[in-house]
Amino acid sequence: MESSLSPAEIAAKYAEVGAGKAKRSTPLLVVLGVLAGALIALGSAATNTAVYGIQDTWIARTICGLLFPFGLGMVVIMGAELFTGNCLITLSVLDKRCTFTQMLRSWVIVYLANFAGALAVAAGCAFFGQLNYSGGALAVYTMKVAAGKCAIPFGNGVVLGILCNLLVCLGVLMAMSAKDTTGKILGAFLPVCYFVLCGFEHCVANMYYISAGLMAKAVPAYAQLAAESGVDLSALTLTNFLAGNLIPVTLGNILGGAALGWLMWFCHLKKR
Repeated sequence: MESSLSPAEIAAKYAEVGAGKAKRSTPLLVVLGVLAGALIALGSAATNTAVYGIQDTWIARTICGLLFPFGLGMVVIMGAELFTGNCLITLSVLDKRCTFTQMLRSWVIVYLANFAGALAVAAGCAFFGQLNYSGGALAVYTMKVAAGKCAIPFGNGVVLGILCNLLVCLGVLMAMSAKDTTGKILGAFLPVCYFVLCGFEHCVANMYYISAGLMAKAVPAYAQLAAESGVDLSALTLTNFLAGNLIPVTLGNILGGAALGWLMWFCHLKKR
């Protein structure tokens, strides 16, 4: 018995699975979307906590790259609905398993539900003491990361979002190729590890990273610590979060996922 699927089998399987995602009921999409947003946010919180005291960029990025992918692994194993992975539903549309309108409906519901899950985790961390590590040093690092993301130029956000979701969706497909839990986790692990190491931009992760930074900034003690540490928080605003980061990164994520979906359809499912 083969332990994995062929590329053509993966494409056919996702075409069917993606159609099912597009046609799920609204309550189910909301619940599974909130779950996925929370799981990705917990992975993001874990990476910040693991590296906030590390000055060497290479070591910090490597640790983040080793930890963060388990967030996607949990999403895959639990069957949660993640917006970035669901950009692959374009494959189902091209294969005529669902309609473009059904895909858009799924995207909107899951995106908002992911945001809600990420916000809940961010609020829990910012307002209930999780960021108090080392006298608030974790809070300062969280705000610094968020401010840096808010300062990314629009074009950079789009391109880094494309590169990110090419890898995330590749991880989804590779996880789908496996028939056991270990294989699914490893399949999701490597591509996501690459995107984190390279510093590409993931809209759902940023829903936590930047929200947590904004919430920490709203805590006077944390804001004072940032000022005393010389951290410039001028870029950390709600406008820069939504218009300067989330919009371009989301657009890039859609383009990256849709491109991979088209590639899989064209190579393996298109009738010639």
